[in-house]
Amino acid sequence: MGAMDRRQFLKWGATALAVGGLGLGFWAGKRGGKDGGIPLRLGYLPITDHLTLIAHGLRTFERLRLIPVKYGAWPELAEALRAGAVDAAFLLTPLGLTLRRQGAPVRAVLLGHRNGSVLTVSSRATFETVLDLREKNIAIPSRFSTHYLLLRRLLSDHGMEAGVIRYTDMAPPEMVQALATGRIDGFIVAEPFGAQAEMLGVGRVMLLSRDIWKDHICCVLNIRESFLETYPDAVQELVDGLVDTGRFIESRREEAAVLSLPYLGQNREVMDFVLNNPKDRVTYQDLFPSEDDFAKTFEDMRRFGVWDGAPLDLGRYLEPVFARKAYEKIADPQT
Repeated sequence: MGAMDRRQFLKWGATALAVGGLGLGFWAGKRGGKDGGIPLRLGYLPITDHLTLIAHGLRTFERLRLIPVKYGAWPELAEALRAGAVDAAFLLTPLGLTLRRQGAPVRAVLLGHRNGSVLTVSSRATFETVLDLREKNIAIPSRFSTHYLLLRRLLSDHGMEAGVIRYTDMAPPEMVQALATGRIDGFIVAEPFGAQAEMLGVGRVMLLSRDIWKDHICCVLNIRESFLETYPDAVQELVDGLVDTGRFIESRREEAAVLSLPYLGQNREVMDFVLNNPKDRVTYQDLFPSEDDFAKTFEDMRRFGVWDGAPLDLGRYLEPVFARKAYEKIADPQT
């Protein structure tokens, strides 16, 4: 990595620390719910997929006190939800399905987004096509990730088997530096890390995930059943708020980029880039958790060896009633 790239990393890191240290305290003191609201600990990763979390700083909740809890990697977040350290979490669809299969008392109530990931390769790479990925070392966040399924789907579409590339499991925030230092040849992961690598000049985007699987689902809001059954009104208010925030992001991207800083810790320029280049790089307007979308992900999990054994009863995992009510309120504000 050149001197300019290192300075840019330091600059962006300083921005993240400053905003992360001051911003959450500021917003928590002004938003998130009235005193006495039901505390709801919501786990997330600092990725653009979880941008609707800015509802915490954007809205005043009446029935709940929203408490964002940031994690650095998927395994820790999934285990926190399983153990009850958080009441809800945005999880990769394959992770949520796997937790449910293992007996974790969780239900999926809303999508976090659609699209939103990138296949990024080193800016030093001379290869140009998917076929050139043979024998390359590509980082993924987990074998139980949508990104692994996207990569396997891409390889299959080009007549390639899983073993033609090397896979390295890696936490998303580590991928840009690993690419810059040559530890990996590329990565497939949620934004904003592809945009960050592109803007730093250490990577170039080979494909957006929407070009591999149009409008695919990825991250899903999972809530522990005990919380959902005890506080359904609070869950409804949360889902209403996230759906409204998704619409806000779509219509007011620059403001959404600013509001993201305390939660995602990314540079404003990076967030602006992700939300506008192109505008459907990641989308938030259709967050309804349809069984058809989950069935397609489940089919790929079985097809690519991530799931073995009996199928999961999706009807016992999905709980779309909250999302349905939220969208009905949008269609008819009098409801």
